[in-house]
Amino acid sequence: MHLSLQTKFIVLALTSIFLSQTGFCQKGKYKKPQQKQEVEQEVGSKIIPIKNVINYSDNRPAAKFYVNAIDVGIIFKHGTGPDSCDVYGARDVWVWENQMTFYMHYDGAGPKGWLTCLAVSEDLQTWTAKGPVMGLGKKGTDDGASASYGTTFKDKNKWHMFYLGTPNTSPSPDRVPAFPYLTMKAESNSPNGAWKKRYDITPFKPKPESYYSATASPGQVIKQGNGYVMFFSASTDRPTYRTIGIARTNNLDGKWIPDPKPILPLEEQIENSSLYFEPTSNTWFLFTNHVGIKEGLEYTDAIWVYWSKDLNKWNPKDKAIVFDSKNSKWSKHIIGLPSVMKVDNKLLIIYDGNRSAIFPAGIKSHMNRDIGMAWLTLPLITPIP
Repeated sequence: MHLSLQTKFIVLALTSIFLSQTGFCQKGKYKKPQQKQEVEQEVGSKIIPIKNVINYSDNRPAAKFYVNAIDVGIIFKHGTGPDSCDVYGARDVWVWENQMTFYMHYDGAGPKGWLTCLAVSEDLQTWTAKGPVMGLGKKGTDDGASASYGTTFKDKNKWHMFYLGTPNTSPSPDRVPAFPYLTMKAESNSPNGAWKKRYDITPFKPKPESYYSATASPGQVIKQGNGYVMFFSASTDRPTYRTIGIARTNNLDGKWIPDPKPILPLEEQIENSSLYFEPTSNTWFLFTNHVGIKEGLEYTDAIWVYWSKDLNKWNPKDKAIVFDSKNSKWSKHIIGLPSVMKVDNKLLIIYDGNRSAIFPAGIKSHMNRDIGMAWLTLPLITPIP
């Protein structure tokens, strides 16, 4: 996502990030930046080999490279939304800009369930929560238990939202969405809403005995030629394996056709993604949430990035850890899904995490999330083959 430069708006956003992280404190006193950050600002962000590769107990694939994102910290705490809409957690973000305002959809875990909520900001640091942008569907419908993770795409004067629906959740009060994860459609004339659900449109659904038999949930839409591609989350069930697939359409209000094979093997155990194109090297970077395992419990432990010069072809070896509990100032166990945005010479990474000092067990690993932000200095530099 690219923003116009040399505007008061961008200066304000970058100044806010700069003051909070590199060089100055809020009282205006200068603080010398760390040498590591100075080097990154000079040469961009290099993807380099990891000295000690993480070995998972079930031998799921590990990343052999990393790039060091700098954490800003928490930018939005759960429990601040109106009518207790996010009292149990704020997570799974989708961030974009329109007419000098930043918008953030996030999953607000509230008394009725998980719903797509909206927060707005002028500087990416201070956010005003507006509450849910849509409600649950009727009991038994595809979004009767959750209507969450709302990704957006503007085409001409129309805003399209592809959101996650499911008729199943865990018991109250947590109401964590459960399989199947479905892609559903809504539309609006404004990024603020109101959003009209389009129950008459079914973009695509899980397909039995395929790589997306349990999950076919929404992801980033990119215009390619005369058509559109969506990088959707896919998974199987029993056992659960996760990956990213591409669905294609020529009509945003029509059917999408998922590719017969995912872009990466199911064994990668990744879900949800946000993409950035680096013009200096003609390279696509796909940021995604990696699912790790600890004492038999699967949980999102890191943000990974894959890179490719071809949007349609990806190599599982070309991946790196971007952000995990070692980078984070505040989330020492769980790192949620990323939403990335280019602002001037930085790539911002908005994510969610959990402030608990103790690893939250079971279903509670999904709850009490807050939203944070990190960044990488551009350009992103891949390893030499």
